[in-house]
Amino acid sequence: MSSASMVYIAISLIALVAIVILLFITREKQKHYSKLTMFGTVLIVLGIVFGSERVVGYTFIGGGVLFAVIDLIRGYRRK
Repeated sequence: MSSASMVYIAISLIALVAIVILLFITREKQKHYSKLTMFGTVLIVLGIVFGSERVVGYTFIGGGVLFAVIDLIRGYRRK
C-alpha cells in the first residue's frame, strides 16, 4: 500500500470513531434510530472497509448516503 492510501484509511477510521462517539453522546436526546439510518450507516462502514476495491467501496458509500437522505426527507415530511 502506498502512503497516500494509508493516510486515507487512517482518516476514514478516525472519522468513524468520531461518528460513533457522537452517536453515544447524543443517544440521550434521540431514543431510537430508524432502520434506514442504521442500514445506511452499515453500508457506509462497508464502503470504508472495502475501500481498496473502488467500485465496491464507492457503491456501498453511495448507497449509504442515499438511504440516509431518504430517511431525512421522510423525517421532515412526518413533522
